[in-house]
Amino acid sequence: MRPSSPSYIADFDSATGMLRATSNYLHGQDYPGLGKGHAMGRIVQAANWLPQAAREEVYAVGGVTEGHAPDKLDQVDAEKVAEWITARYPKRRYQAVMVGSASGALTHLSAAFDIPWLPQTFFIPVRHLTGDNDDPKKAMEFGRRYAPKLLEANPDLQLHHMHDANQDRLMVEYMDYFRVKRLTLGRAYERFLEANLEPGGTIIVTECGSSWPTTRIGERHFFQHGALGGATEEEFHHGSERVEEYLERYDAPVRRWDSPEPDGRSPEAEWGFEAALRDDILRFAAQHGYQVKRLIYDEPDSLSPMVADFYRDWNRERGLKANRVLVESFIMLEPYWALRTGSVPFWMKFNMNPSVDAIESYLDSREPFDEINLMLFNNGVEGVGFPQIDRWRQVLERARRQGQFIGVSEELHPRDFGSLGRYYLETRQKIKARYPLPGPLPLARLTDYMERHGERYDVELLAA
Repeated sequence: MRPSSPSYIADFDSATGMLRATSNYLHGQDYPGLGKGHAMGRIVQAANWLPQAAREEVYAVGGVTEGHAPDKLDQVDAEKVAEWITARYPKRRYQAVMVGSASGALTHLSAAFDIPWLPQTFFIPVRHLTGDNDDPKKAMEFGRRYAPKLLEANPDLQLHHMHDANQDRLMVEYMDYFRVKRLTLGRAYERFLEANLEPGGTIIVTECGSSWPTTRIGERHFFQHGALGGATEEEFHHGSERVEEYLERYDAPVRRWDSPEPDGRSPEAEWGFEAALRDDILRFAAQHGYQVKRLIYDEPDSLSPMVADFYRDWNRERGLKANRVLVESFIMLEPYWALRTGSVPFWMKFNMNPSVDAIESYLDSREPFDEINLMLFNNGVEGVGFPQIDRWRQVLERARRQGQFIGVSEELHPRDFGSLGRYYLETRQKIKARYPLPGPLPLARLTDYMERHGERYDVELLAA
């Protein structure tokens, strides 16, 4: 049985979810209930029976129950987190291991090549019951007060304190988002690589170039107001008509956020890559005779077109029609069932306008699909840049034969919290095709694909 995560690590987060999906697949398993199993899926589906306000409160309170006490942040141990991460993977030799930024598209590369992914970033939710989701300066001062304990106890971590009252409005009412990035591999990651990476094997550094305006609080401490999604950097820092309308609709006490003045740019808190880790990987690889490749991409979903096209070609080689696309959303993804159903996976980072733009752009530029199956993550908020359900229906209408939602209640979105369990059941029920799992591909297939087709994508695969 795989160990439980440390109590101070968020369960429902990009890095945690993608780690669970990847490690489950390498164990030959699927990803029910966001990796928490069928029981969790049934519990969250029961929330849909509640009125809207009650559903939102349950969602927010559910988040704060994960929150760590701010005066106990010195209990956070980055090495214990790394030990939990590495313990999730089967103990066997791998041709390669990925280390670095998160992206749902990476889970499908892991599945194709049977290789683990070790995240650089993880999320510590910190309880802040007297917080104000529309006061980023108050949030910043909260971090200034409590972060030193965390950073003193973990000298190899860099803190990116993120405050997003747009997409995370329900959550930031009761907690603050402390995202931390590893600056070094550390003992647990090094031990895992030494024990499980083939002699002369490859470490693939996954480097998302996404950045954001930040305010430096300390040597290893940055405050980030806003995040990737529907609202722009400018809107978070200076407001707009869209922001005014949003804040008025949610009966906020302000009509624009009083943002701290940024004094630089930093790797985006959730997705961006901190280059200090690459330097340490190069040191470690040189000492142990490993190769290093850099997988470089601008945004977390920049990988999605490349991975989808790679899978479409591979499915044709498997003798499949490659006419079915599975559109995934944030941590609602299924690498196991994508392969079992012969689907082409296309991962979207969230449920906002940039994500619907991304899938529309992809479908515009590719041979049509007979089937389009679409998941949507529910965060409970109709924020700035939120597309209404009709626009997602238009995506489904592009299918030549059948377009359908997977795990989505159209009437309740984005407050359909039951979708967090239902996406898995409906993937199995609504997509009828079944194929054997293929064996892992040699890593040279990825190198060859990028040499032949890399110019099509905003992605680079470089030898370090």
